[in-house]
Amino acid sequence: MGALFAGVLPVFVLIAIGYGLRKSDFLPDATWRPIEKLSINLLYPGFLVPAIWGADLSGGSAGAAAAAAVTAVIIVGTCTLLARPLIPLEGPAYTSVFQGVIRWNSFVFLPVIQAVFGAEGLALAAVMIASIIPVTNISCVAVLARWGADQRGVSPLALIKAMLANPILVACLTGLALNFLRVPPIPGVSETLELLGGAALPLGLIVAGAGLSFAEVARRKWTVAVVSFVKLGIMPPLMWGLCVLFGGDELAQGTALLCGAAPGAAAAYLLARQMGGDAPLMAGIVALTTVGSALSIPILLTLFHLV
Repeated sequence: MGALFAGVLPVFVLIAIGYGLRKSDFLPDATWRPIEKLSINLLYPGFLVPAIWGADLSGGSAGAAAAAAVTAVIIVGTCTLLARPLIPLEGPAYTSVFQGVIRWNSFVFLPVIQAVFGAEGLALAAVMIASIIPVTNISCVAVLARWGADQRGVSPLALIKAMLANPILVACLTGLALNFLRVPPIPGVSETLELLGGAALPLGLIVAGAGLSFAEVARRKWTVAVVSFVKLGIMPPLMWGLCVLFGGDELAQGTALLCGAAPGAAAAYLLARQMGGDAPLMAGIVALTTVGSALSIPILLTLFHLV
């Protein structure tokens, strides 16, 4: 337990550093948006492409973990949709609840995987990301189009364009194509991607911390608490159980468990702001699930005997 905590602790220390830098005005507010843009559009793809490119997709572990993640998101998302008549919230607030229970922050998920399971776990995690991103993005955009303040609707063509404009999804698809085509490492290109990827995870954690906002946690504590319970109390064992059901080995089970325990995504706040969701509530959910994730990950791994 002590070694696990020591391995995971630096991940959340970097998040705390980012939060401290933002709150102290060490960097002006206007600085953070370009840094985030650099991370998402260049550094993060630089990590994902080689990770998926070199991943071993021949065994059942990657498929089991990916299937578990996608199935869990579909189950929780469907239950949240069916429960809509019972949720006493206005449409925009409901969209943030929906995003809160199914979206997750891969900037936090990947460094934790690296700390716990090393390079082999990272390759498996990258495949999971490639599988789950289209499902979560399409679902959340559709829900925001239906219940967001704008309620403008989204055509299938516009949805496809939005997906293809997502640099993380494009990076995942590129890595998968290179893997399936068995393209060997390209001298110069592989080394460049490795350098970019080396900067992606630490900077991504700092950016994630800078984006945290706790203003709404106290004001709407029950809504934030219930969403956080579903995200951190139900999703991790659900993903783990499905992975076991689908025949995943211990590494796949651990990766699925950590995927479920990842906090809410900062990108969900941006989407809420763009499409008429309740952005302040979304920010509160992201903040509380980030703190909760830091506390729950060592406990979950120990309880499920995966370390």
